[in-house]
Amino acid sequence: MQDNKKMSDQEDMSQVYTIQSQRLDRIEEKLDNLADAVISLARAEEKIQTLTSFSKQQSEQIQNLINRIDAVETMVTQNSSTVSVINKVFWVVVVGLLSALTWEYIVHSGVFNN
Repeated sequence: MQDNKKMSDQEDMSQVYTIQSQRLDRIEEKLDNLADAVISLARAEEKIQTLTSFSKQQSEQIQNLINRIDAVETMVTQNSSTVSVINKVFWVVVVGLLSALTWEYIVHSGVFNN
């Protein structure tokens, strides 16, 4: 009977060992999954930081371009005024020359000779 009891105790211990081993395997698998999740979160955080840095750099470049466009716009306005003045002076000179040529033609043709 004692042999049977020893066998029964050994079988019980074997079952307990098997159950505990399975339980530890499940816990280990869950810990592996958790470690994978933490690694994925770290990678996602790194990507977010990279994208944030890139976004900041792009924002600075856009602001630089806006400043340059504003400067060009100011120069264009100034040049527009200068070109307008030059255009008016040109036409005044052209009209003056045409008037002088016309006067010379009239004087030399003898229209005013009486």
